[in-house]
Amino acid sequence: MILDVASAIRLSLLVGLGAAALGFVPATAVAWLLARGTFRGKSLLSALVLAPLVLPPVVTGLLLLRVFGRASPLGAALDAIGLPVPFTLLGAVLAALVVGFPIYVMTIRGAIEAVDRRYEEVSLSLGVPPARTAWRVTLPLALPGVVAGVVLAFARGLGEFGATAIIAGNMEGRTRTIALAVYALLDAPRDDPRTAWLVAASVALAFVALVGFEGLTRWQRRRLELDGR
Repeated sequence: MILDVASAIRLSLLVGLGAAALGFVPATAVAWLLARGTFRGKSLLSALVLAPLVLPPVVTGLLLLRVFGRASPLGAALDAIGLPVPFTLLGAVLAALVVGFPIYVMTIRGAIEAVDRRYEEVSLSLGVPPARTAWRVTLPLALPGVVAGVVLAFARGLGEFGATAIIAGNMEGRTRTIALAVYALLDAPRDDPRTAWLVAASVALAFVALVGFEGLTRWQRRRLELDGR
């Protein structure tokens, strides 16, 4: 019993951390484009990024299965190099990443948009290229908000269920996260202690992550207030 609970918690942590790590670079790049970029198709890009937020998670899972399934060219290529996606931990990570990507991008975008453009204008006036300005000026000033995005993406990955169940399955010890384990225990007797332990672990992890997110958000706000004086 203890091993079942520990395995589900461990897999949830791996999925959350994997989604946060794998999505950091693309989420930051897309957030910067949406916050500072001026280009044709910006609204379309924003809509595509936000799509997983409004699509049913099961639909997202089915789309991921079509893209990364072994019958698809991409899925077959990944399988050939030893990185199969369906019914693996990698599939669970990808599902959590895609479903949580809109929140990831929106949080980092908000942090970047809160940075005073005057700092960037000074850097650009000194001949620093835009990419280097973003790396050396914008992102350091937005750092607490960026880290807050990482924390929120991690927290969202902990609770992902629908898309994960479709593309990764519900295999104990391999892809059964906390959410999937609780679902599997719905048919168990009411007094099964594993359900209580899993629910308690889920609430505790979510609470810690959200407290961290709130602290980072306040830190970002204080930094910007001090810089504006």
